[in-house]
Amino acid sequence: MSRVNKSQDARNQSHATDVNPEVSNWNLPNILTSLRILFIPLFAWLVLTGHGWWAFGCFVLLMITDKLDGDIARSRGLITDFGKIADPIADKALMTAAFVCLNITGALPVWVTVLILVREFGITIWRFFLLRQGKVVPASQGGKLKTALQTVAVALYLCPLPGWMDIPSFIVMLAAVIVTVVTGVQYLVDGRKENQ
Repeated sequence: MSRVNKSQDARNQSHATDVNPEVSNWNLPNILTSLRILFIPLFAWLVLTGHGWWAFGCFVLLMITDKLDGDIARSRGLITDFGKIADPIADKALMTAAFVCLNITGALPVWVTVLILVREFGITIWRFFLLRQGKVVPASQGGKLKTALQTVAVALYLCPLPGWMDIPSFIVMLAAVIVTVVTGVQYLVDGRKENQ
């Protein structure tokens, strides 16, 4: 491959995550994101009314759309301002609904939800604040692990599993809480180092 082609490929990759002003907001990734937001009330109703397997299935489908919309947007160059704003809102809204509903049903201690949501919304507000200053805080590997652990933990709590699974499910949830708090602190420490 010539040097010109290599440099062109590098430029194309560097712009892969940029917003393309020519892309319409009416595209598949944005539709999936919107559907995820619209189905959150149904998910919450399923949890609160004790439809365990239906709630679990709905949660899994909504999390799949979270994976799909990002993959499709990046692979097809369909990244838009709407998607950049709506996707994290959809993610936070779904996880918030899940944790709060599990509190209401008595399946999960309130302190778990408080710790996780304070971290999630605190770091989100902090990242938006830095973004307004022109500083982008990318998702870390720890952040991805945090999301995976939270997803698995919530899924375990939504499943109508036998009683002997209570302790393993709580251990996974506890691991999610620890990683959530630790990664939140790490974001703040790393951000402070970069600003010094």
